[in-house]
Amino acid sequence: MARTNIISATSASITHQADEGSIGAILVEAGRLNPEDAERILSFQREQGLRFGEAGTALGVLSQADIDFALTRQFDYAHVQYHDNQLHEMVIAAHAPYDRPAEALRAVRSELLLRWFDAHVGHKMLAVISAARQEGRSFVAANLAVVFSQLGEHTLLVDSDMRSPCQHGLFGIENRVGLSNMLSARVGREALQRISGLPRLSVLPAGARPPNPLELLSRPAFPRLLQDLAEDFDVIILDTPPAAFFADAQTVAARAGAALIVARQNTSRISELRLVSDAATRAGAAVLGTVLNQF
Repeated sequence: MARTNIISATSASITHQADEGSIGAILVEAGRLNPEDAERILSFQREQGLRFGEAGTALGVLSQADIDFALTRQFDYAHVQYHDNQLHEMVIAAHAPYDRPAEALRAVRSELLLRWFDAHVGHKMLAVISAARQEGRSFVAANLAVVFSQLGEHTLLVDSDMRSPCQHGLFGIENRVGLSNMLSARVGREALQRISGLPRLSVLPAGARPPNPLELLSRPAFPRLLQDLAEDFDVIILDTPPAAFFADAQTVAARAGAALIVARQNTSRISELRLVSDAATRAGAAVLGTVLNQF
């Protein structure tokens, strides 16, 4: 009981400090800082005229990871700790939002906001495509969905690669039901799954592997489903199979209205990228550009 009172009193005193002090309250509440160390930091902060984080670092009590964690909470910037979550390490925008790859993804997000996404004209969907396998298509789709959700957009990531799906593995969710089941009218919106720690992100996994994925995507049920989902989401990102092997990507891009091409340095062939771009354009999709992936 005594310890509970100490924690409550310390948290209250920290909360009433300046903005940097609220970092201490967040860390105490999260169990990353004990009340005694919080008081030490506050005392040293007052003596030296430092910010709370600077004082904690100088005393060796806080790490930069602790400060980053508190700042993301303070500014309502969703991210998750790798060891505390089911997300795969490849979902770097969620685990390491301050690292250079995440910053590059936010730059791509900014370009997409300028060039395409506009709810007033109905631009909410984007297909992420690439020519071949292992070029980073699913990696880019997953992390783009995360950075859009971190911006405050209600975001849906759809795994429309029903041949070799992987988004359920990246986000640590089940794949018993998903897109294939919805397109065959066997399940409803319960197939959509919210992602813990990223409150504005939902994922629709591919679902049971069908014998006819291209036919499912070509039926009127697919665009009807997308339009229905667009009523509840600001941004819809669609992962696809490799376009050089299957026509699924072209079909998904046509339904989405726009495509972003992913290429991998020293791997992708220019001739194949041109073919993929031309095919998407012929299908009626706006090709917004190419992302060079070096991951």
